[in-house]
Amino acid sequence: MQIISGIYKNKPLKAPDAPGTHPMGSREKLALFNMLMPYLSDATVLDAFSGTGALGLEALSRGASSVTLVEKSPKAARIIKENLATVGNDSRAKLLVTDVKNLGSAYDLAENFDLIIADPPYDHFEPALIESLVPLLKKSGILALSHPGLSPELAGLKLLKSHTYAAATISIYCVAK
Repeated sequence: MQIISGIYKNKPLKAPDAPGTHPMGSREKLALFNMLMPYLSDATVLDAFSGTGALGLEALSRGASSVTLVEKSPKAARIIKENLATVGNDSRAKLLVTDVKNLGSAYDLAENFDLIIADPPYDHFEPALIESLVPLLKKSGILALSHPGLSPELAGLKLLKSHTYAAATISIYCVAK
């Protein structure tokens, strides 16, 4: 596994050997970032359910101004720290070792995000948990969601586009006006 493009292109990334972590395949990651390119330049990004940190680091590599990585597993968080070291401990990245459920109440996130990337565990996919991220988006914010099955309807969001790749669907939403 490696970063596909940008300033960290070809940097190798580690993945934990853990049943709850499913790093996104290269084909899906390439498709996701092709869909996100119009939104990445100077974006503040939240990588929810970070796993390896690969998606957040790819966003930084491609021009995001900052990324907040959120991962509840201490084992996966250790891998994220190693992957951050691979890219020189980029000061634009911040790691929060917590459950996504705690973001609204336990953490003072100084600003809302331009872009949220959510790649939650498929075996416990909860649309309500994804909806809890909506208040963290700016008014013009984008949510990129990798999920099983059809694109869910999410309160406060409007589906812009979706594509299916094997068992995964990538859906891009914007804040509903």
